[in-house]
Amino acid sequence: MTTICLVRHGETEWNKQSRLQGQEDIHLNDTGRQQAKEAGLHLQHYDWDVFITSPLSRAKETATIILDHLNQPIDLVEMENFKERAFGEGSGLTYDEIHARYPNRDYQGQEEWEPFQKRIFDGLNEVQQQFQDKKILLVAHGAVINAILSVLSEGEIGSGKTKLMNACISNIEHLNELWQITTYNETHHLS
Repeated sequence: MTTICLVRHGETEWNKQSRLQGQEDIHLNDTGRQQAKEAGLHLQHYDWDVFITSPLSRAKETATIILDHLNQPIDLVEMENFKERAFGEGSGLTYDEIHARYPNRDYQGQEEWEPFQKRIFDGLNEVQQQFQDKKILLVAHGAVINAILSVLSEGEIGSGKTKLMNACISNIEHLNELWQITTYNETHHLS
């Protein structure tokens, strides 16, 4: 059985300001670094075979901080498939500005849902093929994790329904040819 522990990156200034961040390369703030440290302290109690991250700075920095707390040597693999969704003209706007300008969240230049979802699940399939029966740690983004949760739960949770906290942990497993959710949006490790 392949298991993936999904960690959302720590807080950035844009998260703090309630700004939509897509593929802009925003770094963690001090709170985000602390959240990553707390996630690392929690995750150090498990054995990991593979560590994957989105290539964006906020995810890579979160992954590097977590890696500093793991009690085992493990390489960090970057995968483009898990990069945040591009939000086009919506990126950088506060949620109040979004509600005023784009009440339907139909931003010009936004990565469409189907290709976004396909990119993510192509990545999950690649992970399953390359690292079958391994324990995988994956640092990604809110929209990426929510898309995974939405598809796997058939819309019960995830996109449009679940507000994922920074540095939260969700877990999925591949069993009997299917991905399934075991936990989501866990934050008990955060102060």
